[in-house]
This record gives sequence, C-alpha cells and structure tokens, in this order.
Amino acid sequence: MTDPAPRIVRADTPQGPCAQLHGRWGAAELGTGTQWQAVSGQLRSHPAAPTLGWDLMQLQWLDHVGAQLLWNHWQHAWPERLACTDAQRDMLARVAQFTCTAPPPEPWRLGEQVDHLGVLVLHGVDHARHMLEMVGRLVLDLGRLARAPRKGPWRDVSGHLYRMGATALPITALVGFLIGVVLAYLMSLQLRQFGAESFIVNILGISLIRELGPMLAAILVAGRSGSSITAQIGVMRVTEELDAMRVMGIPHGFRLVMPRTIALALAMPLISVWTTLAALAGGMLAADVAMDISPGYFVQALPAAVKIGNLGLAMAKSVVFGAFIALIGCHWGLRVKPNTQSLGEGTTASVVTSITMVIIVDALFAVAFKNIGI
Repeated sequence: MTDPAPRIVRADTPQGPCAQLHGRWGAAELGTGTQWQAVSGQLRSHPAAPTLGWDLMQLQWLDHVGAQLLWNHWQHAWPERLACTDAQRDMLARVAQFTCTAPPPEPWRLGEQVDHLGVLVLHGVDHARHMLEMVGRLVLDLGRLARAPRKGPWRDVSGHLYRMGATALPITALVGFLIGVVLAYLMSLQLRQFGAESFIVNILGISLIRELGPMLAAILVAGRSGSSITAQIGVMRVTEELDAMRVMGIPHGFRLVMPRTIALALAMPLISVWTTLAALAGGMLAADVAMDISPGYFVQALPAAVKIGNLGLAMAKSVVFGAFIALIGCHWGLRVKPNTQSLGEGTTASVVTSITMVIIVDALFAVAFKNIGI
C-alpha cells in the first residue's frame, strides 16, 4: 500500500538536483501537527533555488492547502524546472492569482503614539465627566425623593434588594466559608511552628472582619450584580426602551440609576456581614480540626481580639462599595450602543472597572483609617 504521508525525496537527474514530492499534500494530512512539522522541516532543507527542480508527478493528492504551501515556499515565483500535471499547474496558477503580498508593517512614529495617548486621555475624561454628571443627578434625585417620599420608586428598590441581596446570599456564604477554611489551614501551619496557635483568632478576626470579608463580598457582587445592571440597561438600549422612556418624560436617573444605587448601598453591608460570618465559621471549623481550638474559645476570644471599630469601618466602606458598583454598572449600561457587540463589551468593562474600583477604594480606606480598630 502506498504511504500517504506527505514527504520530499531528493533525486539527482541529468538536468540537476530535483525535489520529488510524494504522498497526499492536502488539508487533512497537513493539518496534523506531526506531519506539518515534518513537511516544514523538509521544505527548509530544500530552499528555493534556480538549480533545484521540482517534480510533482508522483503526488497522490494536491489541493489548495498544499499548493499554497508550495507557492509560499517558492517565494511567489515559478521554479525554472517544474514537472507537474495540467490539473496541478492550474491549481498552482489559481493560488498564484489570488495570493496577495502582505503590506509592510507601518514604521513606529512618536507622533502617532502621542496622538493615541491623547485619545485615551480624552476617552477617560469623557467617562469621568459622565460619572460626575450621574453622581450629581443622583444627589438631585435623592433630594427629590426626600421631598416627596411617597412618589419614590420603592417597588423598584424592593425588587432590586431581593435580586441583588437575597439571591446573592448562597454564593457569598459558600465562597466565604471556603476562604475561611483555607486561611485557617494556612495560618495553622505557620503558627504551630512558634506555639502561637491561640493567635489564629486574632489574625482571622482582624483580616476577615476588617478587610477580606467586605472586599470579597464586593468583588462577588461586582461580578454578579454589576454585570447584571449593565446587561439590563444595555438591553433596554438595544430594544429602544431608553428612548421610549425619554419620549414619555421618565427620567433615567430617577427610575433606573437611583433605585439600583439605593438597593445595592443597603444590601452591600448586610452581604458583607453575612460573608464575614460564613468565613469566620469556616475558619472556626478548620481551627478546631487542625489546631484543636474549640468553637467556644473562638467565640469567647473573638470580641477581645477584634474591636468594634473594625466592624463599623467594614460596614461603612461596604456602603461605598455598593453605591459605586451600582453607579459603574449604570454608567456602562447607559453608554451601550444599540448592538450586541457593544453590550458584551460594556458588560465586561463594567465588571473589570467595578473590581478595580473595589480594590482602590479598599486601599484608600485602609490608609485613611489605619488607626481605627487597631
């Protein structure tokens, strides 16, 4: 049986050296990684030269993939000595006809890089201006709500509280519990070396209540609810519901931005406390298993190890996290263009921006309130 593997055999003829092609030079064969590497190595050992002839008469199969490979190896020029059938020559001629030369890469220019940087800066300024306008509109809407609370969109606030808060409890509890278990196990390995097992209560308490609990909850909510806010408002843009609201005189800020901001600002501290309690439960369980520290001792020592100011700080920055996540989600949702590609890009940008904001705001709180609760 004839070997179908593509290969090149060098032969000496009266006219000079010649590269004879054997096997099947098609997409099915050249698509295999091992055969492609083998053929590429053989082609490199037979560089295109005027003295080297090419014989395609022994080929079992040649399609456009093999023809394109040969034409590229010949540097888009016919070899001086070529033996092939009429069908093979026609295929090579079609490949040569429709092969276009790649344009040369554009040279690096300092002016273009500066111009691109300026465009990025202007783009960022535009986003900052839109966010500032949204915050100002939110303040005015809150003032309007304070003057006439009965006319407020409380039903929307209630619905968002359930969707962003209550439905987020299972996933935040699960992740918080596992994070607590992992932290307790890692700390037990280090504290056991110094006989300081009892200090795991201090380390877990201060780290989870003050920093990790609120930030972990905010990151989960940013990925879960922030993307949902952007997707909801973005779909309203695609389906032209936002334009219909403007025509009917319904303000976007009062009916879309403010209810989501209030709901997430209220729900975020509760989610943060819930996540922190789940993480402490996981750490308590791991400490009992790995270090024989009973849950009773853990609960008794925790209030003395962690001051109440840490909990107040965590609640305060959770409110800021929730408000900013909602505002960023609404910002990207309102900037979505009426097409699905813009909707996907806006949702991705919303999640990335929200998570980045959470980390930056957490760092600012840590620096500004470094003397509180420590």
